[in-house]
This record gives sequence, C-alpha cells and structure tokens, in this order.
Amino acid sequence: MAEAKFRRPAMLDLDFADQIEGDIDPADRALIAHETAAAIVNQARESRRPDLVERLIALVDEEGLETVAMLWSKAEAQTLPGTLWRLYMIREWVKCDAVGVARTYHFGVAAAHVRHETVGVADPPAPDEVRALADAILSGVFTGDLAHALDRAGAFCRVVALGTEFEEEGDDALSQARVHQAALRASQLAHTGEELERSARMWREGRLD
Repeated sequence: MAEAKFRRPAMLDLDFADQIEGDIDPADRALIAHETAAAIVNQARESRRPDLVERLIALVDEEGLETVAMLWSKAEAQTLPGTLWRLYMIREWVKCDAVGVARTYHFGVAAAHVRHETVGVADPPAPDEVRALADAILSGVFTGDLAHALDRAGAFCRVVALGTEFEEEGDDALSQARVHQAALRASQLAHTGEELERSARMWREGRLD
C-alpha cells in the first residue's frame, strides 16, 4: 500500500477538524481525508499497541461523531476514508440499537447462511455479541487482515438487510409508510455491504487508499 505523504497523530486534532467545513477547499478536504485515514491505519498497524487500537475503536466516542464526519463522511465509498466512515457508522448503529440489530440479524441468517459464516457470530446473537462484533471488525482493520475485516462487515450488512426484508414481509401490522421505510433501509444496508466487499477486494489488490 502507498504511504501517506505525512502522518497526523492517531487521535484527531479538534481545532484542525473544525476548520474543514468552512475554511478548506473541497479538493484539499479530500486530500486531508485520505491522508488522515492512511496515517491512522498505518500508525495502528505498525505500532500494534493494544491501547492505541482500543482508542481508535472508540474514536467516535472520544472525538465525537461530528468531528469524524467532518473528515471522512464526504469521501467516496471505495476509498480508505470512505470505508472507515462506513465502519464507524455501523458501530454507532449497533451501539444504539444492539437488541434490534441482533434480532434482525437472526432473521436474515436462513437466507444468507454463507455470509453468516463469514461474519463469524453466534446465531441468534445476543446484543452484547453484535456490539463485540462491531468492535472486532474495527480491530481487524487496525491489527489483522484488513480485507477480511471488511468482508465480515459487508457480510454482516447483507445478512441484516435480508433480515429487515423478512421482518417487513412477516409483519402484517406494518403501515405502508413503515413498509417503505423498511424496504429503503434494507436496500441501503445491502448497498453498504456491497461497497465494503468491494473495498475488501481493492485492499487485496493494493488499490484502496
């Protein structure tokens, strides 16, 4: 993988991030997104310090969602910053609704057994297990087989997407608006799963930066 031109500290500079929305050209913002993402991933993978990895997993908890969003939310999906943004959003989603995510995941397993095997979590998973899975995926990005971590995240999204469809079809009490919302959520999850699996392939080919 290509090295970033410079390295920032692994934890984000809040004053620096605050400048991005108003004071930095969009092209420069994109460059900053790529370089900060590369610096964080490279530093964690080279140092192999458990304390650093733990802090990076909890990056949104420590720095705030808005700070991380300023840096990476506008990055293209098939880039390292765009991929990191999606992984952190998955973690936030699971953290906020672990019970619901665990239930929906279970409903999707029957229709996506092969992808369930890729995810590597018990069925049915407990809420604590899906929280631990989200953390483990991020840990894999910083310390292990990054492509495998992205494949796990992609498979997880796809299983939950299928589970969302199953719940929608099996609940006759859903209003038309809620049916539409569930279908949209399932489509978005499936699309995110595809993006993460594509990013995994690109990392293996040395093209994710």
